[in-house]
Amino acid sequence: MRYPSEHKQQTREKIVKAAARRFCSRGSERAGIGDLMRDLHLTHGGFYRHFLSKEELFVAAFEQGLKQLAHHADSAVKHAPKGGELKALIDGYLSLEHCDDPAGGCPIAALTTEITRRPTKVRGALFNLLIKHIGNEAKYVSGANDEERNRKVRFLFSGMAGTLNVARLIVDIRQRKKFLEDARKFYFEAVKQ
Repeated sequence: MRYPSEHKQQTREKIVKAAARRFCSRGSERAGIGDLMRDLHLTHGGFYRHFLSKEELFVAAFEQGLKQLAHHADSAVKHAPKGGELKALIDGYLSLEHCDDPAGGCPIAALTTEITRRPTKVRGALFNLLIKHIGNEAKYVSGANDEERNRKVRFLFSGMAGTLNVARLIVDIRQRKKFLEDARKFYFEAVKQ
């Protein structure tokens, strides 16, 4: 049976999207390729028609996670009042909904400890994707020049990712909400200067 020419690309995208959610929810070590492919009704051997290795899939899934994060950020900013873009960006990232959805949320917050154990070449690719993502978000931050805006966003983003991880440790929902609310205020005040 011949498939349409776009079938291979569609299948690859399906694998990447599923892997992004699975890696963020379970970690890559607990997300086996065989299980992933079986759940997608694909063969384990078919994986290698799309990727050379699990590391290549990890990079693609990380990029997909950042694209999804950017989509949510752009949507929040789009609906923000004029001048409220930065607040909307911070509020969306440090929301209870984002906190409670590691699978669909920020891949940095979900995978930081795993990323540090990746081979140098993979970490380099992930870092380049992150820098690109940060550069796209820098337009919402004040600063004298691009370098200053990018620096602020690098620290904002890394701080918020850590904050999100700590918030996920907090079992009591009221305490978690309060922690996130305080963090949103803190980051907004720190970055708007």
